[in-house]
Amino acid sequence: MAEITAALVKDLRETTGAGMMDCKKALVESDGDIQGAIDWLRKKGLSAAAKKSGRVASEGLVGVAMAPGKVAMVEINAETDFVARNEAFQAFVETVAKLALETGEDVEALKAAAYPGTGRSVAEEIVHLVATIGENMTVRRVAVIEVPGGVAAAYIHGALKPGLGKIGVIVGLSGKADEAIETLGRQIGMHVAATRPEALSIAEVDPATLEREKNVLSDQARASGKPEAIIEKMVEGRVKKFYEDVVLLEQVWVHDGESKVKAVVEKAGAKITRFVRFHLGEGIEKEVTDFAAEVAAAAGV
Repeated sequence: MAEITAALVKDLRETTGAGMMDCKKALVESDGDIQGAIDWLRKKGLSAAAKKSGRVASEGLVGVAMAPGKVAMVEINAETDFVARNEAFQAFVETVAKLALETGEDVEALKAAAYPGTGRSVAEEIVHLVATIGENMTVRRVAVIEVPGGVAAAYIHGALKPGLGKIGVIVGLSGKADEAIETLGRQIGMHVAATRPEALSIAEVDPATLEREKNVLSDQARASGKPEAIIEKMVEGRVKKFYEDVVLLEQVWVHDGESKVKAVVEKAGAKITRFVRFHLGEGIEKEVTDFAAEVAAAAGV
């Protein structure tokens, strides 16, 4: 039987937010194993962190970390925008982004990675932060771009501090890794942040999305009463405009308002290998509450 020390109980209490006696019992039941004790508390519904885990977390931060020829980006969510300004949370996002440089794009591998200086994994550190800060948190997604011999660039829009913000873009560029290409990479990041392209090239446009768009455009053109031959040309022109909206290389370069992105990149002697854009909370269904109604209900009105 493992010795259940006061320090062990204290650590478990800080991690889970559960009561002292519950923590002691959990450690006894798990023979002193912290993770086993956490699981026991969660199963019993006694962990404060477990109770928070069902709440919607759509705020937080996007963070990036860089190494030569490599860049990683993570989105870590919390429940409120207030937490994004918490120094402990910011430090956590920065650290996890750096870990992602090694673990790659597998979120589960990132969660399982050792969190520096704690003896805990990233997943266990989240539980600790949830209990400390008082909000549900999740490591939602991760992207890593590596370009051996090339440039991996990053851009954070409206950064709270270097490498942390709500919109992040990472870009890979093949070509000579010099200052000009690095600057171009950051400029592409700014462009992507502003224009939100869905694909790098025409060839990468989702076929289902393209077919759906063509059907809509065809129906719109037929409503004009034009002959089929004219309709075909109208659709062709509108599909071209669709590509200019959603394909990065076909877009107009925001920095001069006239050149195509592909022309700018070609002129620089480079090639975009990949880009990824994270917008904090996109795609998460946020819970909309009527605050006035909640107050009235609480007051029994």
